Amino acid sequence: MRYLELLAPARTADIGIAAIDCGADAVYIAGPAFGARHSAGNPVEDIQRLCAYAHRFGARIYVTVNTIVYEEELEEVRRFLSALQEAGVDALIVQDPAITALCPEGMVLHASTQCAIRTPEKARFTASLGYGRLVLERELSLEQVREIRRSVDTELECFVHGALCVCYSGQCYLSERLSGRSANRGACIQACRSRYDLEDASGRVLVKNKALLSLKDLNLLDRLEDLAEAGVDSFKIEGRLKSLSYVRNVVRAYSRALDALVMRRPDHYRRASFGQVRGGFTPDLRKTFNRDYTGLFLDGKRGAWAAMEAPKSMGEAVGTVERIRPGEVTLRPLHSGLVLTNGDGFAFVDGGGGIVGFRGDVCDGLTIRCKRVEGLREGMTLYRNIDAAFERKLEAERPEREIRVGLRALLQEDAIRLEARTEDGREASVTETVAAEAARQRDRMLDTVRTQLEKHTGNYRFQVGSLEAGETVPFLAASFLNGLRRTLAERLDVLPVRSVPLLKGTVSREAAPEVLTYKDNIANSVSRSLYRGRGAVTLEDAYELTHREGIEFMRTKYCVRYELGLCPRLKPGLRAEPLFLRNGGNRFRLEFDCRHCEMTVQ
Repeated sequence: MRYLELLAPARTADIGIAAIDCGADAVYIAGPAFGARHSAGNPVEDIQRLCAYAHRFGARIYVTVNTIVYEEELEEVRRFLSALQEAGVDALIVQDPAITALCPEGMVLHASTQCAIRTPEKARFTASLGYGRLVLERELSLEQVREIRRSVDTELECFVHGALCVCYSGQCYLSERLSGRSANRGACIQACRSRYDLEDASGRVLVKNKALLSLKDLNLLDRLEDLAEAGVDSFKIEGRLKSLSYVRNVVRAYSRALDALVMRRPDHYRRASFGQVRGGFTPDLRKTFNRDYTGLFLDGKRGAWAAMEAPKSMGEAVGTVERIRPGEVTLRPLHSGLVLTNGDGFAFVDGGGGIVGFRGDVCDGLTIRCKRVEGLREGMTLYRNIDAAFERKLEAERPEREIRVGLRALLQEDAIRLEARTEDGREASVTETVAAEAARQRDRMLDTVRTQLEKHTGNYRFQVGSLEAGETVPFLAASFLNGLRRTLAERLDVLPVRSVPLLKGTVSREAAPEVLTYKDNIANSVSRSLYRGRGAVTLEDAYELTHREGIEFMRTKYCVRYELGLCPRLKPGLRAEPLFLRNGGNRFRLEFDCRHCEMTVQ
């Protein structure tokens, strides 16, 4: 039996709670510092509140401590990690191996995707440092995942949905080159979403003003079973900067898919937390932020991965602009049955290739009343990137998550005893003596007992599996039965949930990462000095060392040549000569490693 985990992102504790309500088995969130998203920090007190809520369902909370660490920060980091442990955090997601020497005893560590784990050799080495879980590169095929699974005994986690970095994780230095803001310190400027011109060696412009490094979003909703069979334990949704509605919608979609997998394969799989999600909205991944979707390299084949035209979310194409009048835009729909709603958001690509968005203040049929929209012309395709009606459903029709509790009820003439057992194995009971006259209608009284005991209470849904009674039963008021049910819930609340144990790994504080080079990861080059006892080098030192050795700003499985139909393997007459990206005063050389089917930005 294997336990499958759906891992959801959370910008805030409240978003994390919503993710758990929608079916997440675990949530990852940043603390106030040392997370790879500067604008997604949270006080430790909020994380503690999230932990308390998650643990009711046996769900887990992981905190991202996935930046590199400087020598002068070591004591601050040590105190921070101790505070997280006291708050109830289940594991840390880390990039810098120095954390293994700083974390409190017993803390579980997960190797972040920034560790660039994409080979069995790297997986074995990283596991040897004491990580209980490895977060794999996004660009892997199923066969590569299987090879890594055969090479290590640690848990494996992979991304299944959300935004894609164009380069191998943790190995992008383009942001720092352009702005001095390091992605490995949580300050990425998302240079891959910028627009560039593509030039040949002579300076001739081949493509102008396109987001040439921008990828579509990942969507593996229909491939969860393939990933599980390849050895993946945790299915991760990207999005620690995403909105509450995004997290609700995506988590609900993937939780339902995992539930369906478990139902098909009950002898093989179980969910990693407890509780059944009931009711609420019907998810629709087309309605939430995306740059169109791709399965990336999962089948070991290249496809159309780029989102050159729309590095932001365009939404669904809904129609073309038929007529523009002052304050009004009329659509010609692309499909019948289109319903527009007041407050819908729209987008289009203007003549310069930029994305322009506007809000429909009032939508009457196919007519949108709005302020004047610069650049909008008749005949343009209009996209809906905010479906106001769907957003209202996400808020109003919230699902509820309940722990199933089996009840055994025993009624005697002068007493009632209730015995409860939760789906995670907690047990509680209550016995009350009653001084009441016998019920005149025995069967009707038993129906009342069952009805009152099976009501929702807190996070519990009680179900009477056994109701035993003699020939004479006492008359029991509904308020009395409700009180017994609440007492049971209170007694269950104080019992620890029997969570699925996490794999901890064995931390070896003596295992210095000597095998890794600066080419592997700047973060590892920095932390390597900690193990040697020389103190950490600065980021500037690491940057100089890296580029003195001729290391590129970015290495990626993505290839501009392939996307533009210029791949020499597809057109044998072509030569893999370098191309250049130009953005303002910056010019970067593209090299093509056709042997490994990779591209570098230098």
